[in-house]
Amino acid sequence: MFILTRYPLTFHEFNLHDDLLAGVDAMNYQNATPIQEQAIPKIIEGKDLIACAQTGTGKTAAYLLPLLDKISHAKHGHTTTLILVPTRELATQIDEQVMGFGYYVEASSIAIYGGGKSENWEQQKRALTSGADIIIATPGRLIAHLQMGYVKFDQIKYLVLDEADKMMDMGFSDDIFNIVRQLPKERQTLLFSATMPSKIREFSQQILNNPDEIRLAVSKPAAGIDQQFYMAFDRQKIYILEHIIKTQDVQSMVLFTSQKAAVGGIVKAVNKLGIEARGISSDRTQEEREEIMRAFKNKQFPILVATDVLSRGIDIDSLSHVVNYDIPRAAEDYVHRIGRTARAATKGTAITFISDQDQDRVVKIEKLIERDIEKQTITEGLGLGEAPEFDPKRFAGLGGKIGGRPARGGSGGGGGRDRGPRAEGGDRSPRREGGGGGRDGGRDGGKPRRDAPDPKDPKHLERLAAAKNALAALDAGHAPSVPYQRPPRPEGEERRDRGPRPERAPRPEGESRPPREPRAPRPEGETREHSEPRAPRPDGEARPPREPRPEGEAGEPRADGERRRSRGGRNRKRGPKPEGSGAATAGEAPASPASAE
Repeated sequence: MFILTRYPLTFHEFNLHDDLLAGVDAMNYQNATPIQEQAIPKIIEGKDLIACAQTGTGKTAAYLLPLLDKISHAKHGHTTTLILVPTRELATQIDEQVMGFGYYVEASSIAIYGGGKSENWEQQKRALTSGADIIIATPGRLIAHLQMGYVKFDQIKYLVLDEADKMMDMGFSDDIFNIVRQLPKERQTLLFSATMPSKIREFSQQILNNPDEIRLAVSKPAAGIDQQFYMAFDRQKIYILEHIIKTQDVQSMVLFTSQKAAVGGIVKAVNKLGIEARGISSDRTQEEREEIMRAFKNKQFPILVATDVLSRGIDIDSLSHVVNYDIPRAAEDYVHRIGRTARAATKGTAITFISDQDQDRVVKIEKLIERDIEKQTITEGLGLGEAPEFDPKRFAGLGGKIGGRPARGGSGGGGGRDRGPRAEGGDRSPRREGGGGGRDGGRDGGKPRRDAPDPKDPKHLERLAAAKNALAALDAGHAPSVPYQRPPRPEGEERRDRGPRPERAPRPEGESRPPREPRAPRPEGETREHSEPRAPRPDGEARPPREPRPEGEAGEPRADGERRRSRGGRNRKRGPKPEGSGAATAGEAPASPASAE
């Protein structure tokens, strides 16, 4: 009996251009990964493609190599390839790979992203107008260039959407559709994603033409990864982290948090232990982020604290520890994160903190990796009090609700979430949406607010989804190009506590406000009566308010030829009043405009 052993393909078996193969050899690429074996031939054939494979499997090279091969044979003098990515870091990394693979091909490329200096805008403008071979761009910044009118994509032949699911989560779908409308319909479109939710399939049907599909199952975490789950309320996480850093051999650690505001506090806490840590988030400039990334890769400091901006597509190897300070939304993202450690048959540690509102996500993670992980409880031993109990059914539906976070050393929990487990035998009913006592509840403690939205209302759910996408975009440094607009009030609905708006016919366009009707003239010979001269008002005393004129009553008419009494200002140079006009005496105080009318 013979057993056939299948060996991985080498890149020389794909019949690529010799100049491109020279770049592949220089980059020390030898054997193709499964996604590369399946994708490269299909792309060379010119087919549209949907490819789903987890981060770290070589998706970037899977589409760059065949596209560079096409460029090397054609030698275009204009932009032929557009690659859209969700983050600046991924755009920069792909640009570096293009320079490596295409060094001997002499292919030009540029990364288009925001957050840099003003000179970067001019450099990007020159590349877009002169025609670099490959444009790697984030959707928001590319839209800004398109709106200026000098970008022409009428000769684009290849469109690549890398990390498409991440771009959908960040709210870039509208921007992508706007960009696609500027491209020729006759093109090859490639969509690469780490996950394949239903929204990606619906999205692909609108921009791809009869695509082939490659879907590689998400591989299980490497056997060398020691996965550790710790039960902790939010206020307890930082102390458990300090304990882990003190007791474990941390050589290089990346800590992921879903909250940008938490980065600074975590960095300060680690630095107080005498260990250098730096943070990276959208608050930093692009130059600062690149400098921190270079320093971390060069082992200049051991601990990097980052938001989800680093969770996809960033090449960071040889990590001893990965910490999920907050559990990611998608179970696949958990596998992607911890897959950055224990590479090349080494060992590593993946630490995850589980609070009460994240327990339903833990169930999905364990289902995906087909393994139950022990939930450790060490808070009482560290003097931090009780930790939350692991009861996914009880805490189902709390995902994403964030309570208060007391200052370090504070004793109280925030927002009712960190109060610890309920007493044994206590059958506390679940709190209603929008109700509850304390800070989040109504004035009556258990009653929901009158204006609380219906949690099952589709419009309310749509607004929540849009807010989550906007937060994800901010964490990654890319706010969606379309700002938030308040939804219009339904027709006939009254303003709250203000009553209905008065109905008023709109003024026709260009028509000015009609002039007021003139006052009726005084009868002939009648003069305006004047009272005796007033005593001057004491210093600092305000003029008493004038009594309002009864409704419908007109002022006294002036005599023919009579002028208004001089009040200064615009009437000062009109000359003397006619005789009989009742001029004021020398001691009379000047009348104010209000009293003269």
